[in-house]
This record gives sequence, C-alpha cells and structure tokens, in this order.
Amino acid sequence: MELRLYDTLSREKRAFVPLDKNNVRMYVCGPTVYDFAHIGNARPVIVFDVLFRLLRHLYGEAHVTYVRNITDVDDKINARALRDHPDLPLNDAIRKVTEATASQFQADVEALGCLTPTYQPRATDFVLPRPDGRTDMKSLIQQLLDRNHAYLATGSEGKEILFDVSSMQDYGALSKRRLDQQIPGARIAVDSHKRNAEDFVLWKESGAKEPGWNGEFKPNPKSGYDAEFTIPRENASELQLNSRVVAIHGRPGWHIECSAMSAAYLDKVFDIHGGGLDLIFPHHENEIAQSRCAHGTEGMANFWMHNGFVEVEGRKMSKSEGNFVTIRELLEKWPGDVLRLQMLMTHYRSPSDWTEARAAQANAELEDWAFLLQSHYEFPEHAFPPPAEISKILADDLDTPNALTLLREQYSRAKKGTISQMLEFASSCRFLGFRNLDRPGYFEQINLAIGAGASEAASKNARRIQALRAAYANNAPSEATSSITSEIEKSGVRVEVNPKGKVILVLGQRSEIDAQAKALIDLRNVARANKNFAEADRLRGVLAEMGVTLRDFKDPDTGEPKSEIMR
Repeated sequence: MELRLYDTLSREKRAFVPLDKNNVRMYVCGPTVYDFAHIGNARPVIVFDVLFRLLRHLYGEAHVTYVRNITDVDDKINARALRDHPDLPLNDAIRKVTEATASQFQADVEALGCLTPTYQPRATDFVLPRPDGRTDMKSLIQQLLDRNHAYLATGSEGKEILFDVSSMQDYGALSKRRLDQQIPGARIAVDSHKRNAEDFVLWKESGAKEPGWNGEFKPNPKSGYDAEFTIPRENASELQLNSRVVAIHGRPGWHIECSAMSAAYLDKVFDIHGGGLDLIFPHHENEIAQSRCAHGTEGMANFWMHNGFVEVEGRKMSKSEGNFVTIRELLEKWPGDVLRLQMLMTHYRSPSDWTEARAAQANAELEDWAFLLQSHYEFPEHAFPPPAEISKILADDLDTPNALTLLREQYSRAKKGTISQMLEFASSCRFLGFRNLDRPGYFEQINLAIGAGASEAASKNARRIQALRAAYANNAPSEATSSITSEIEKSGVRVEVNPKGKVILVLGQRSEIDAQAKALIDLRNVARANKNFAEADRLRGVLAEMGVTLRDFKDPDTGEPKSEIMR
C-alpha cells in the first residue's frame, strides 16, 4: 500500500518514503499551557492522531516515534501566573498555571480518543544543556552564533540574540515569502537594533518579573559587533572578540523550542512535521531556518503537513465575537467521540465549521453505531480483522470524509449481515479512534425516567442528564459525576446508570414501579385482545407518563397480541 501525503513545502501530494522504515519519525507542535485548549486546538490533535495510527499500522507500533511538545515558557504564561497567583513567587506561580493546564489538556485529548505520543517534552526541560546530551536550546543558539547566522544586540527591553534572516539564502520557502519582496515596516515594526525587519528572537533578557535562565554565549567575531552592540568590530582586538563570553539571564524565543525538542528525539532531519495552518509563518518558517542553519542540513523535515482552520457556527472564533469555545466546555456536554467524528467529517486541509447541529448529527450517528456494536466492541484485539479497506482510503492524504463513507457502508452491511461483517465494521471504528461504542447510553438523547411524574422529571433535568452522560463518557473525575448526580437528585429522583451508559431517573421504589407497570401492561393486553383500542391507547399513555415505552407484537405460538417494555 502506498501512502501519499500533501507537503506544504513542495505544494504537492507525493509518495511518503520514510528516511528509515524501522524508525518513522513525526513531530507536531503542541499546546502553550497558559489556558484551556480551544476547539481549534483539537483539530491537529485528532488529525495527527489518525496519521499516527496509520503509520503504526503500516510500519509497526515499535517503529514509529511521535513527539508532541508542551510549551511551558511563554509571555502569556507569565502574564497568567502574575494575574492568577500574585501572592506566590513567580516560578511557583508559573508552575501552578502550567501543571494545571497541561494536566487538563492531557485529560481532554484522552477523551477525544487520541493515543499518547511516544514523547511529550516540556520546553523548560530543554533550555540548558542536559545530562543525557539531548539537543538543547542554548547549544543550538551558540551553533547559530558560531555559524554566523545570529547576532547579539541591545533593544528597548534589554539584550537579545537574533536570527539573521539574510544569512539564509532561501528563507521564506515554506510560506513563499521572499525577503527581497518584503517592505520594511509593512508587517513587523522595524526596530533599530535589528539588521532586518524579519529577524527574530532566539534569546532575550528577562526582567525582574519574568522567568529566566543563566545563559552564557560567545559572540562570533564575524558578526561585526560585540555582545553589547556598542563597540564596532574595528575598535576591538581579535583577542577581545574571541575571548568574550556574554552572560544574559534570559529566556528562549518561541521558535527555538521546537527546533531543540524535535532534534532531541528525532535527530537533525526527520520524516513529518505537523501543525495548524496558522503556524506556517512565522513559527514553522523560523524553525526551518534555525534547524537547517544550526545543523548545516538541506532540510528539517521531509514532509510539512498543516490542518485547516476551525470556525464556530460559520464565523472565525474569537472572544470578541462571543464564540470562543474550549474543548473542556464541549466535553461537558458531548462525549469526546462526538467531537472526533465531527472533525473527521471534513478533510484535514479544508476549513472545518463546528456547529451544534453537526454535533447533534454526529451524536445520532454514533448512537446508531453503538446500539449495533455494543458487546462486540469489547472483544479482544485478536478477534478483529485488520482494517484493510479503511487504511487504504486513509493512505490517500488522510481522506477521512471518504473513510467515513466506507464506515457507513460497513454499518449498513453489518446491520443485516454476518458476525464477520460486524467485526469488520467494529475494526474500522476502533482504527479511527472511537472509544465508547460499547456504551450506547452515552449517546442517547431521549431522557428516560420511570415512575409517577417521570415525563416532567426528565424534561426538568434534561441538561444535567446530558452533562452526566458526557462526564461518564469522558472519564471525568468521580467528584464531577457525583456533583451532577447530586444536582439531579435534589429534584426528588434517584439516578441509575446501567453498564451500557443509559441514565435512568427513578421516581419512587423500583419494585413498586415495576409492579404497577406490569399490572397496566396486563390490562392493556386484555383491552387489545377485546379490540378496545381506545382503552389500550389510554393505558399506553399512562405508561408513557411513567417513562415506560412498549413494543407491541404477536405471540408467535398463539397469535395473541402481546407487549413488552423496551429497555
């Protein structure tokens, strides 16, 4: 099977051939953990999880390395730490913010059905040289200085080490932005300490209320100036320039983080680098510049893959528009499988529109699939056939819309087919990462209550019942499910959740309700036998008010009308 992927750098879809088929390597930019991840952040997580699954299928689980970083040093994090924890020392406040948000991110992506990447490095662990010798940011910056791709300067906020974009002949190839076509000041303010408007920060001095590391750097004599950007090279001796070591208590720029962490685990050149469309420029463009110039390589990754933007209800998501939605907010209402399915309905390179209507559509479809599969989804791994058909479709640049078309065809066959067709459908669902298709109750949108006043109780608690289903589906902490349950039970009902995820509100004693329902069903069967259909309909209505839904049928032996409770 040939895997074909679209490469943003070459602007073409081409055959994927790994650098080493025994070690297929992929890096994807992860979250900056200063706040809960929004729905747009869910898209690359899901998209590249599908690719991770496909690569593991094609090359073997032991032969694929997937790295997704965590950015835990950033000016937004600093601001959030100072705002939320003003009484704590800065480093403690930052740690409190990043640990909480990183933990929440992990819980969210698990609920979305995503596999855990092979490595999830945190930026703060790769700032300074490491005992294990893995690539670090400070050493990469020194390599850029040594190769004359970076220079030291003093700006309005202190000392900086900047990347010199003019030192790289083909800078801008990924985003197709040619330096000789840029108008200074058109996009980026031209700072007097920069040689070029597009020059970007590798390291910057930290203030008193900013985190920092003690970085010592040796300027390159060829750069033309000394570290403090004050003594022209012609006024300093070669000995002075060669021996000077500049100490800057500071922090790394954003882009150097990913160059270091990708090289730390995947080497200087690897197979696939992924992320959202918004990262092409400047982040990925600058990653390429740093990595190639520091390592002296012709490339950084053989394929650059980018997913499209996510809108909300047809509009660009923003807080000012009032449509900024986090993954956590949606997971409080929907099972993660619903978010996953809706994301997969659109090809990863096209724009995706998150809407409540499409979420409800995805939920209804998953309910159908789950009612069909149920216990089959719990079979041991060896019981399922290889996902041959669906992997072949996905091998064409992750064509998830057509993969879902196949899934629906397999569902139709499985409904009226053999056990092998059922397992083929289940295998495809599992391959796409759906978690809860053994519990149809998680996706039910009909709220079930039994006992006197059942209909009113179900209606009154509809929002809480949906939240409880979502909490169970998404493995929320027991405190969360207990809190929702308590809120429901304040209305005078008891909450039951059966092994298939069905939430039932019970008004009264279960034994008394069952006895009353049986008596009414017996009376209704008599009415039907006597062709007193008006009375039979009235009794059905009474049962419905108790939350009892009936299935009518004829006794196969006697031909007499019978009824049973639909569970």
